[in-house]
Amino acid sequence: MARLRRRACIALFLFTLFIFGTMMGLRTLKPSDGFSDLAPIAERGERRSVSHEAISRPQAATSSDAKAPTPPVYYDLHIFYYMWYGNTHFEGKYLHWDHVMVPHWDPKISASYPKGRHSPPEDIGSSFYPELGPYSSRDPEVLEEHMNQLRAAAIGVLVLSWYPPGLADDNGEPSDSLVPFILDAAHRYAIKVAFHIQPYKGRDDHTVHENIKYIIDKYGAHAAFYKYKTSTGRSLPLFYIYDSYLTPPESWANLFTQSGSHSLRNTPYDAVFIALLVEEGHKHDILSAGYDGMYTYFASNGFSFGSSHQNWKVIKAFCDSNNLMFIPSVGPGYIDTSIRPWNNHNTRNRVNGKYYETALQAALMVRPEIVSITSFNEWHEGTQIEKAVPKKTLTRLYLDYLPHQPNMYLELTRRIK
Repeated sequence: MARLRRRACIALFLFTLFIFGTMMGLRTLKPSDGFSDLAPIAERGERRSVSHEAISRPQAATSSDAKAPTPPVYYDLHIFYYMWYGNTHFEGKYLHWDHVMVPHWDPKISASYPKGRHSPPEDIGSSFYPELGPYSSRDPEVLEEHMNQLRAAAIGVLVLSWYPPGLADDNGEPSDSLVPFILDAAHRYAIKVAFHIQPYKGRDDHTVHENIKYIIDKYGAHAAFYKYKTSTGRSLPLFYIYDSYLTPPESWANLFTQSGSHSLRNTPYDAVFIALLVEEGHKHDILSAGYDGMYTYFASNGFSFGSSHQNWKVIKAFCDSNNLMFIPSVGPGYIDTSIRPWNNHNTRNRVNGKYYETALQAALMVRPEIVSITSFNEWHEGTQIEKAVPKKTLTRLYLDYLPHQPNMYLELTRRIK
């Protein structure tokens, strides 16, 4: 009997020791144990250092009618935005959603692909379908929803694709009259607006001189007009010049260098001017032209020297050594075969967000002062992060963000911070 009691005591002691050891082991486990060691974007490393104040901390609303953004917006996150869309309700016809299928420059290749225009609302010039449908950029409700989505993504600067009054691209209509409404809507969400000057017939240093004066005179006093704080403490407008390489650097130098014949430097129209980098040789042209920096725009990794992630370290080193700003452009993917059916070789699959995350990490690795995103709503080239939904018609099966929600890319963007 005594032997049985002794065995029972030993068993009880061992059981108690087992429970105690198990509890201590559980207490030492880290939250990540048993899970992937790849942390979310927001937790990977410290936030990059920058040289201006408006970055890396929550920004308060700038007026009594502005909505305090939750999460806060960051003014070092810029996104390219297009206001060229129209529909039958607001314009009496579709604009851009009915985009023409652009023929290949080689007639022999072009003959193998479809021609004509798209026919909204079921057939639109995009491989994805917007949650808002084929909307009008003039629709106040659309504009409000866009600002809401930008705020949800913590994006602080909307970079507006802009043509001078009376001018437009081949598939749109003049839209400068929309700028005041975009500025007002952006202000309600503490978002700022910069300008992306597009190429147009006859654009040169003289016409851009007039464009800059017009934009600053007409919109520069608006509370939502973006100004970049330089390392010397000046607050200057910032302009992106798309396809800047089309104008010789000697002509730009007339505008952007101190000794230029009609220089904007140290005038009321001085600004930070950012050129498009496509080819490697453009680096030196941009420097001699007197630009303040360069951006890469294209969301197709490998499409150009500038858009290739592997080149960003070299580009950043060049910019640092020449006192230039480097603004890499990242995108969620690329597919423009709805309007350029022969361009399948430049398609970049989104891989359920992995392509976007990889691009973002490549940009952050070079520690830029600003990251630009291509795009919020360039639906033709499939670079949009705007909400998209699944859709199937008799003739079309659109791509979508499944198995994720329509706001997937807004969420991925918000997590950068």
